[in-house]
Amino acid sequence: MNPPYSKIKAWCKKAYEEWQKGKTVVMLIPSRTDTAYWHDYIMKASEIRFIRGRLKFGDSKNSAPFPSAIVIFKGGI
Repeated sequence: MNPPYSKIKAWCKKAYEEWQKGKTVVMLIPSRTDTAYWHDYIMKASEIRFIRGRLKFGDSKNSAPFPSAIVIFKGGI
């Protein structure tokens, strides 16, 4: 999932809670390692894959103004 960045903390919490229920959740989110939600939820993920460089979609002339990461909460408990 690629959550709305204005509500990222709530989405990360929900992803973490669903993982605790045995679900697999894969997220594309900004790599904001200085935030509380990153340490409260993301650091507990099964995998974190940092994307080199900045994301750029399609023929866009501009890239994202922040680094990104793919976060994997691997289910199947």
